[in-house]
Amino acid sequence: MANINKGAQDHTFDAIVIGSGISGGWAAKEFTEKGLKTLVLERGRDVKHLKDYPTTNKYPWEFPHRGQVPQAIQEEAPVVSRCYAFKEDAMHFFVKDKEHPYEQDKPFDWIRGYQVGGKSLLWARQTQRWSDFDFEGPARDGFAVDWPIRYADIAPWYSYVEKFVGISGNKDGIANLPDGEFLPPLEMTAVEEYFKGFVAKNYKDRHVIYGRCAHLTEPQPIHIQQGRVQCQKRNLCQRGCPFGGYFSSNASTLPWAEKTGNLTLRPFSVVESIIYDEQKGKATGVRVVDTQTKETTEYFAKVIFVNAAAINTNLILLNSTSNRFPNGLGNDSGVLGKYFAFHNYRGRISADYDGMLDKTTEGRSPTSAYIPRFRNVAKQETNFLRGYAAGFSTGRRTWNSHDGFGQTLKDHLFNQEMGNWWVGSHMMGETIPKEISQLTLDKTKKDEWGVPVVHVNLGYDDNDEKMLKDFYEQMTEMYTKAGFTNIRTEDSKQAPGLDIHEMGGARMGKDPKTSILNKWNQMHAVNNVFVTDGACMTSTSTQNPSLTYMALTARAVDYAVSQLKKGEI
Repeated sequence: MANINKGAQDHTFDAIVIGSGISGGWAAKEFTEKGLKTLVLERGRDVKHLKDYPTTNKYPWEFPHRGQVPQAIQEEAPVVSRCYAFKEDAMHFFVKDKEHPYEQDKPFDWIRGYQVGGKSLLWARQTQRWSDFDFEGPARDGFAVDWPIRYADIAPWYSYVEKFVGISGNKDGIANLPDGEFLPPLEMTAVEEYFKGFVAKNYKDRHVIYGRCAHLTEPQPIHIQQGRVQCQKRNLCQRGCPFGGYFSSNASTLPWAEKTGNLTLRPFSVVESIIYDEQKGKATGVRVVDTQTKETTEYFAKVIFVNAAAINTNLILLNSTSNRFPNGLGNDSGVLGKYFAFHNYRGRISADYDGMLDKTTEGRSPTSAYIPRFRNVAKQETNFLRGYAAGFSTGRRTWNSHDGFGQTLKDHLFNQEMGNWWVGSHMMGETIPKEISQLTLDKTKKDEWGVPVVHVNLGYDDNDEKMLKDFYEQMTEMYTKAGFTNIRTEDSKQAPGLDIHEMGGARMGKDPKTSILNKWNQMHAVNNVFVTDGACMTSTSTQNPSLTYMALTARAVDYAVSQLKKGEI
């Protein structure tokens, strides 16, 4: 039974934000800055910036297994252990698979970080804007419903977010990858610069650019006010950065919100459902289960933002049933949980380069080069829909000779030998949202907090296979012409989800009959509930999505507050 004995007043706020990750942190910042008393609910434990980064300054030899995860732990965590960041220095920021079950109707790797800050502590920090080629794609290609917004709607919000976050990059002048508000870029390697120049000379529609990333290369006053300083290029970001050199909710938006005095942060809080009032015709609050005591409590607010990350957001909405919405909150269209999509990361291609042996790299870089999408941009030119972007990275091979004894051996061990250059690329392909790709709730199985277990049912299709083949062909051609040798392609065959870019289920759209949200990320049928995390996405594009989530969130909060002031919600 819900605990309401403390009085409704103690449990009533102006706004409730479900989730404290990248989009939830932005919702908290924007609401509190605008003077609204805001409750942020996080299902995981509290993580304070600086205080709760236990491994951030450890040396390699201070880890019992030198950074590797013991076999026993991998066996206990078969899903998250496949993530690139699941190492001994950061595994405490990932969920334990057995404690948080879900059903894979088809293979799906659900990577989760349940703590204050969510996966903003673990993300790869790549930040590219979308363009009208992306927002207009579904209408042009017919693979999803039309987006209700265009680039002009979100462009000023991209700028607003970028200035606060701190994005390093170049003004590249590429139509399908708009420029932003950039701090100075870090250096690309000599071979990345070579490949950039080669592609520019030989392909009029292809580009190799510096991978724009959320790292402070030249902190501005707004970043100093946040308590953040310049990125030290340690490349240990997944541990939590003591310098705040990269953007996270913990280092940036949540402390900023806390300074206003308007933030209440409640960790250990699983949101079981959103409460809908049949008479008022709107949501009045949320029902929360304390993860430690299992006690259920209700909290109330005028406006609710759902930012629990795509799958959990869909789960909460599907579980929020009433006489008015028997199939999930706001689900008049019947599309809630459907048209789920992801990014295809299966394709990889590597090679050798025997040139520039007088060049090497120094230090570490938190980013690499990036190849924006170049297939089917202005027109349909292949046998598959949409396209792919690609990362591009390089480095010198090194080794140490173990020959000799005594001083000779010591000299060999202290002095690395330099080999040739390696080059590598991975694809990030856009997948097509389909009705059969969906999330559903189990009718009988529940987790330990009484919340139904979610079923994930999506997989690769023929379009993905054709795109993968094209990636291999196009990159092989470019590598060969550039003089790279020993070219090797690889299909990782990884399950969907390991990209950690799941999107959709509560998509935006113009028509309430085919979508859940309008152009303001506001529910068509429940106008005081907004969704601005990955669940809101109508299509996936090829860019890393976090920057777009942040911009959509800031825009939606601005609209929600204006509507509150007018008494419209």
